[in-house]
Amino acid sequence: MILTITNIRRPSSNTSETLTIENGLIKGWNLNLEGQTLDGNGATIVPAFIEPHAHLREPGQEQKEDLTSGLAAAAAGGYGTVISMPNTVPVVDNPAIVRALIDKAAALGFARLRPAAALTRGQDGEQLAELALLAEAGAAVFTDDGRTNENARTLRLGLEYAHSLGKVVSVHAEDASLRAGGVMNEGPVSEALGLPGNPAAAEAARIARDIEICRMTGGRLHIQHLSTGRALELVKAAKAQGVNITCEVCPHHLLLTDEALRSFDAVYKVAPPLRTQSDAQALLAGLKDGSVDCLATDHAPHTRAEKELDLLQAPSGIAYIEIAFPLLWTNFGAELGLQKIVELLTVDVARVLGWPAPSLEARQPADFTLLDLETVRPVDPATFKSKAKFNPWVGQDLKGWPMLTIVGGQVAFKRA
Repeated sequence: MILTITNIRRPSSNTSETLTIENGLIKGWNLNLEGQTLDGNGATIVPAFIEPHAHLREPGQEQKEDLTSGLAAAAAGGYGTVISMPNTVPVVDNPAIVRALIDKAAALGFARLRPAAALTRGQDGEQLAELALLAEAGAAVFTDDGRTNENARTLRLGLEYAHSLGKVVSVHAEDASLRAGGVMNEGPVSEALGLPGNPAAAEAARIARDIEICRMTGGRLHIQHLSTGRALELVKAAKAQGVNITCEVCPHHLLLTDEALRSFDAVYKVAPPLRTQSDAQALLAGLKDGSVDCLATDHAPHTRAEKELDLLQAPSGIAYIEIAFPLLWTNFGAELGLQKIVELLTVDVARVLGWPAPSLEARQPADFTLLDLETVRPVDPATFKSKAKFNPWVGQDLKGWPMLTIVGGQVAFKRA
């Protein structure tokens, strides 16, 4: 089938162009071929985003999210590929589960799924999972995300084994004993509120340990949702010394701080927690200078009833994959620029994972999204595809909305 998207603009041009796709691939630009036509309405075309860290909750927690709702939400956010975390029920530590998730997702027609598999059996941190079989089944990365890797020897073996398979190990980098029962950033705000704090040192101490393990193994280590300036300093120094380490930052750690917890609203409870304005500024500087490798949302849906519990009992997580780009473009577009933001969501993620860089050139996979960079729209939960129809930005006016997402040459999302 031939599909031509008319009246679109590339980021570097104000000229209206057409793009033709055929059999899941980009056929070329400004061709005159018969077939189905869609009007791009002057939107800006960019490669579909890649989400390296999302919780889709299937299997076992479908009341929070499932593949249908989560991948539809991703497509609505301009994402063409999503890496789902394995802390489900049961844990994704079995090749059969990996294959079943990929097969089910492929039949849905939304964003493409690439499941992460657990590094250890049951994510217990002790015995490695069958990494080779998981990789063969289609696991994208290995991680015990949702749990910290307390056993240093197991992490060492995992890095060595994964490296032999050409895979990345990603980690939730917090020292569990330092974090203890902390529910927010440890500092003046937590003290004023009388809430147990999670110190920045918990993240930095664990990253310092993991850097040494990465150094000795030569493996590829990726730090998830890095949240503090001190941790970024450690990663930056390790890179300068040739350690094969990368890191991601989430928009919520750029946009929100621990001051939000003065509301006692658990919608702001995340792990790692919202930090200080100084940390947020350090992370933004890291995006600018390249010490932060890519952006991730850590899309983490929960039921409204769970998030209405008090801060001591409520689960951690914010779900906002559908509005991630509008948040970034509205708040940082002038400072970072379109090219930089798109790179952090596409080619930089691919580089971290060792995947081919996405492209809009002929004969490349037809994965792209069209962005309306100018029209301001409110964040309206009634339009969300995700089951989690709440987040900190409901009602805010944003611009940069994805209007059309094409995955594998097929329409995965079209905004009404």
